[in-house]
Amino acid sequence: MKNYLNFETEIKNLENELEKLKDPYNQEGLSEVDTKKISNTQIDIDEKLKDIYSNLDPWQTTMVARHEDRPKAKFFIDNLFDDFIPLSGDRYYGEDKSVITGFAKFNGKSVLVIGQEKGEDLDSRIERNFGMMRPEGYRKTIRLMNLANKFNIPIISLIDTPGAYPGVGAEERGQAEAIAKSIECCMELKVPTIAIIIGEGGSGGAIALASSNKVLMLDNAIYSVISPEGCATILWRDPKKMLDAAKAMKLSAKDLLKLKVIDEIIQEPIGGAHRDRDAILENVKQALIKNLNYFDELSPDEIINERKNKFLKIGRNEGFMNSTEDLGTLTIKKNNFDKILKSKKMLFAIIGGLILISSILLLI
Repeated sequence: MKNYLNFETEIKNLENELEKLKDPYNQEGLSEVDTKKISNTQIDIDEKLKDIYSNLDPWQTTMVARHEDRPKAKFFIDNLFDDFIPLSGDRYYGEDKSVITGFAKFNGKSVLVIGQEKGEDLDSRIERNFGMMRPEGYRKTIRLMNLANKFNIPIISLIDTPGAYPGVGAEERGQAEAIAKSIECCMELKVPTIAIIIGEGGSGGAIALASSNKVLMLDNAIYSVISPEGCATILWRDPKKMLDAAKAMKLSAKDLLKLKVIDEIIQEPIGGAHRDRDAILENVKQALIKNLNYFDELSPDEIINERKNKFLKIGRNEGFMNSTEDLGTLTIKKNNFDKILKSKKMLFAIIGGLILISSILLLI
């Protein structure tokens, strides 16, 4: 049984009609299959899907990213990689089933695969903790990333999480420290790292594994510092204002590509990745091949510098930086405030104005 989102009512009605046309024996009596009407109905469905999905607002995109039928990390691991060998445990506390990790072959090359897994049904979602990693999950990935770095094996991360698990036990075992260590580890790796946001990329739970050379994103995925509901609750104290929050947060793939937070958008089939799993599988495969080949000619030092400069460049294009060519330091060399301070006349005028305002306030 297909699951439909609340803005897909017309599509649901058309597809129900199509099913009846394809199986006339469910109706009273027998009738001939009307192939022309079936063809026209399918065309109507395709046009309606194209119209709806080309005009999704940020909140609708969020709902598509969370769709329960959307392909999860395990689906991509099972179908994209060969000879996958799962590895478990952080060697400190235990195993975290919300993240699947292991070495595999991709296009004939050895890779480390890390996949945040939400689960396909209620039982597996509870077992996987809905994709929310605990400290032991991050420590497990750190252990394996260091191992991949030692043997010069590229790392591929599949990101799909609402965020890191906020439970008391996770905090007691050092959740924040584990996330920080994971980010630090990602930034120090000498091997190519590619992160693909396949669904939700939520908060530190995502960035802990997405601090990569290349961050790719499916067309209808989201990537944000907090969920729209959480943002609306904090800013407006009303979780129902999630549409306003989603718009302000710029969490869609198109917005993030424009801001250069991500590097590439992987196109989904019309109607979302869950409507054609074979097509999205092929699109992801081609994107991975292209990006892995890009690193073949780069040295370890060049890989590290590219990753560092990528993150130093984010947010500087429209800020105080005049040039992003030299990004070896976090220091802002020149900004508009420096120009103001260099102008003595302007500085004296500002001070005089402040003194005048203070005097007026005292007289009042």
